[in-house]
Amino acid sequence: MKTFFQNCRVAACAITLLSTSSLHAAGQPLTPQEQGAAQASFKEWAEVLAIPNDSVVAADIQRNAAWFEQAFQRRGFHTRQLENNGKPLLFAEFPQSDPALPTVLFYGHMDGQPVTPSEWQQESPWTPTLKQRNAAGQWETMPLDKLFAKEVDPEWRLFGRASADDKAPIMMLLAAMDALKAGGKTPAINIKVILDAEEEKGSPSLGEVVDRNRGLLKSDMLLVLDGPMHPSNQPTLVFGNRGIVIGTLKVFGPKQDSHSGHYGNYAANPAQLLARLLASMKDDQGRVTVPGYYDGVKLDPDSLRVMRAVPDDETALRKRLGIATADKVGQNYQEAMQYPSLNVRGMKAGDVGDKARTIVPALAIAELDLRTVPETDPAALEALLKGFIERQGYHLVNGEPSDADRARYPKLASLAFESASASSSAVRTDLNAPIGKWLRRAMTKTYGKEPVQIRMMGGTVPTGALVAALKVPFVIVPLVNADNNQHSANENMRLGNYINGVHGLVGILSEPFNATP
Repeated sequence: MKTFFQNCRVAACAITLLSTSSLHAAGQPLTPQEQGAAQASFKEWAEVLAIPNDSVVAADIQRNAAWFEQAFQRRGFHTRQLENNGKPLLFAEFPQSDPALPTVLFYGHMDGQPVTPSEWQQESPWTPTLKQRNAAGQWETMPLDKLFAKEVDPEWRLFGRASADDKAPIMMLLAAMDALKAGGKTPAINIKVILDAEEEKGSPSLGEVVDRNRGLLKSDMLLVLDGPMHPSNQPTLVFGNRGIVIGTLKVFGPKQDSHSGHYGNYAANPAQLLARLLASMKDDQGRVTVPGYYDGVKLDPDSLRVMRAVPDDETALRKRLGIATADKVGQNYQEAMQYPSLNVRGMKAGDVGDKARTIVPALAIAELDLRTVPETDPAALEALLKGFIERQGYHLVNGEPSDADRARYPKLASLAFESASASSSAVRTDLNAPIGKWLRRAMTKTYGKEPVQIRMMGGTVPTGALVAALKVPFVIVPLVNADNNQHSANENMRLGNYINGVHGLVGILSEPFNATP
């Protein structure tokens, strides 16, 4: 069967949502149905947050899959757990299947980051905790029952692991379906959902699961419900994400750690060699000096216009980071995200502090992460780096150097990369693709202004596996507050963002798709 593209006033509860900079009088007001559905879902939200979801614990994932399966079934969805070595993914499909409508696959993930309970300022990361800021700006705990009262403050926050990343967006989607039903409406699209079980571990098996279930997951578009909104808290669309490749660079010194008094000034120190080699890979402006590293990246005038329109406060960003100036890879933050990066994520050579020894270390190690973009093939970047290192006079070995290598080559190093999966690849949808026009139209109607458009986010999400297998365009629709402490202790979700997210999803679900509006 051919795809669709081939055929083709205020709520009763007194709540202020986002600031007036995020909502506009010309937008569609929050309906009583949306307000009611959002608040009615708070009990379910708190319930599922109490279920641990570390993706390394199969039993945790199984409990979450079972809970969400029942939640979708209560809304009339047909569901199926997709086998994944004891950590099942969940598939759900709303039983409206109109061939005249496009099918949209919504992606979210059930799993969360590991926790260190002692770092959390509450009883447990798995005990949903309602908080508000006091006059001193500190968070103070409130009775959880207040979350279920008729009136809630949009500035209240619910703390707990996965409160924002990524259980809240899934619950918002369920609440949006409830709101449509309460208003006597049906979605203007066919809806499928896939909930990942190992996103926080890089979704290593997502591609395999999708390949085995390609017919089940067949769709026309992919909407990713993950990630934070722009820091301005304005409605946001993200059209791409960078990929990631992990590498280990080793520079070899003497065969064993050697006395610095006896052998300093005689045996070259690999830590200093490594530092010099790494420093040679970037200039004083932070640009990679490896020839060809940025080749292929071309920014057209329309893309540059969209990037300049993003309301980034770079002065505030530099203050938050504690830096005086930014690297000059791009003219601004958004431009910088369009290029591949070369980052040193860690270094080791000998010991420091109380364990420091007076030695010439035998080995110096640097761990690298390369953030890739669609124009830069990871294998090509790896080859460029290896060639660059060799031109600095190094002989590259696989594994440990032999005695013959040590006798022959004055500079010895190795560079090895982890194999990259489709989940870690860079992908991007054209800003003017039909899916982008549809989402901009829906958000503009809902909020009264165009959303912030991010051409390429700096981080990596596992969209690559889905896009590669299903051959569909995608857009990331982030709904959670940017200051949610994602991946850290005291993760939280702002209630105003939650309710406004339900409002936004109703707008998307209700907007008819038109490939050529």
